[in-house]
Amino acid sequence: MQPRRPYRRESEERRREDLIAAALDLVAEGGLHAATVRAIADRAGVTPGLIRHYFTSKEELTRVAYQRLMEQMTRDSAAVLLDGANNPTAQLANFTAASVSPPVADSVAVGLWAAFVHDVRRDAAMREIHTANYLAFRDMLQRLIAALPRSSSDAQLRRDAIACNGVIDGLWLEGSILPEAFAPGEIISIALTSVGAILNVDLVAAYQPDRTQP
Repeated sequence: MQPRRPYRRESEERRREDLIAAALDLVAEGGLHAATVRAIADRAGVTPGLIRHYFTSKEELTRVAYQRLMEQMTRDSAAVLLDGANNPTAQLANFTAASVSPPVADSVAVGLWAAFVHDVRRDAAMREIHTANYLAFRDMLQRLIAALPRSSSDAQLRRDAIACNGVIDGLWLEGSILPEAFAPGEIISIALTSVGAILNVDLVAAYQPDRTQP
């Protein structure tokens, strides 16, 4: 258990971010049930009543925290696209590799995702967040596929993006939960080979590891 954060005078935005971070910390440690209003307030170093100043309810805070988690994973995957590779095949290869590598592939992140997904089944607002973020990632993947030097209909592009997304999601899940079960670089290699096989392109040859590795 992490100690309560000391009281500090913070900006409105910083205080709100602290509450979101506290909620994520607690969910990561003990699941959604651990993220009570009092526990979140203690972790953030505020009074429980102050949470209502920033969020209408604990449920709203939980939804915002889930949104933040999903958006961050997509941003981390997409960060490689800012590195200057202008070859569409290399861009897709780098994006695929980043999506199954740290910091996207991470045991804490997958634990958070699993905890929140339980609420996706019963909470319409959480389902909307999940759907929007799934589509944001899939649409980004589809745009990268569409840029490849090959001819494909809109319907085929959609099917290809769904299939490739499924491969990436599965490898992300297993690589995050059981990283010790795979040799170094094995998950990346499998992802590149599998996505490349779906699209009939050589992503292994196009991959530029220096752009996605520290």
